[in-house]
Amino acid sequence: MKKKALITGVTGQDGSYLADLLLDKGYEVIGMVRRASTEAFERIAHIKDRLVLKQADLLDELSLIKLMEETLPDEIYNLAAQSFVPTSWEQPILTGEFTAIGVIRMLEAMRRACPRAKFYQASSSEMFGKVREMPQTEQTPFYPRSPYGVSKVFGHYITVNYRESYDLFAASGILFNHESPRRGKEFVTRKISDGVARIKLGLATELRLGNLDAKRDWGFAGDYVEAMWMMLQQDEPNDFVVATGIAHSVKDFCRIAFGHVGLDWEKHVVIDPAFVRPAEVEHLLGDSAKARQTLGWQPRVDFERLVAMMVDADLERHGKNVERRT
Repeated sequence: MKKKALITGVTGQDGSYLADLLLDKGYEVIGMVRRASTEAFERIAHIKDRLVLKQADLLDELSLIKLMEETLPDEIYNLAAQSFVPTSWEQPILTGEFTAIGVIRMLEAMRRACPRAKFYQASSSEMFGKVREMPQTEQTPFYPRSPYGVSKVFGHYITVNYRESYDLFAASGILFNHESPRRGKEFVTRKISDGVARIKLGLATELRLGNLDAKRDWGFAGDYVEAMWMMLQQDEPNDFVVATGIAHSVKDFCRIAFGHVGLDWEKHVVIDPAFVRPAEVEHLLGDSAKARQTLGWQPRVDFERLVAMMVDADLERHGKNVERRT
């Protein structure tokens, strides 16, 4: 009998890669989608006919209970959130409702409808914020620097609480930044790869960015969803940092992305104060030794290959648009 997995946020970057992985492993994959006036299914268009899509909402606990009672999943991956940090400053209360309280609603629904399921919570390196130590491990104290980071800390600790209080299999992956050609264009990495492609094809001349000195531990989303699955295959639930262990600056990303198409980044990048966060997170660097030793996980795609992959995908996409116009 096929194992059943429920993914919230299935239409997002991580959700789509995780759905790919689970389908390849023979799972029945149930994707939770919100009732919305415009559905964004681009990332799962290639597998939509193989998914079971069900409507429910992290803001509505009854819809979550009903969904879990109907589907009785073996594994639950809670990836849905308001996940863009700058937006969390503009909509802090909504971010808290989705990214913090939404986790309790999921855990309560699971506890009532399918308490023997295994639960994965998408925690984030943004919880470390103003970092207390370098690199960051599962034991590093949190110091979030945005409403998003604060909400993720709440979601993380409520998952630990439910695990310890109700004997639920509830694990958290503290994932450091992970990117791909499916990343939303509001994120700086995709903003850069898209901007490079547009400039190379003559569709733009400049790329406006904020803090070029911020450093992140960037990996490939396709590698990171494998760690999520591995966490739920363990005998006991636990929390794991997932990271490459190598940090690069936004400037490094620009240099490699522009260099990939034979351009000098300094001739095209413009610093715009409008893109600087109210409270910046300067340097995130993860130590994933526990995940590597316990899960046997390791990243396959290095930084340079990731950047090239993203630029090539945007070049292809914009190139097709240019061809259609001509």
